[in-house]
Amino acid sequence: MSFRPRARAITATYRIPEEDGDDLLQEALLTFLHKRDQVVNPEAWLATTLRRRCLMYWRTRRRSLLTQVDTSVLELMAQEGQTPQERVDLRLDLNRALCRVPLRCRSLLVARYRQGLSPSETARSLGYRSSGIYKLFERCLTALTSRLTLIGGRQV
Repeated sequence: MSFRPRARAITATYRIPEEDGDDLLQEALLTFLHKRDQVVNPEAWLATTLRRRCLMYWRTRRRSLLTQVDTSVLELMAQEGQTPQERVDLRLDLNRALCRVPLRCRSLLVARYRQGLSPSETARSLGYRSSGIYKLFERCLTALTSRLTLIGGRQV
């Protein structure tokens, strides 16, 4: 019996593009080859491993997007070549979006972008642990990005 139809169903459930789904399946199969002596039920093990790979796929993609957003916002705020009107428009869009995110996120984003603090400095100044600040940044940048999209802000 072939595992491929079940694998396609799993990757389709997680909305993984077909070519990426094939890559995830190959990774799961390679891992299986290394651990096959320890696996009792190969099909169940492969299904579980593929599901985990699908979750990791989207987490990695989301982090990558948020890192790009973080970098883009910092670059736009510091960009010298903008006209005065472009700067005003950018600030208005960002301020509108910031007003619509939760207060906790607003404080964190203002410390990071307006005050120019590093993530660890932001954590210290707001009383958070440095180890958890990146997850919080991720959530806050997600909120900011969705607000910018909703209000028709610039693609950042």
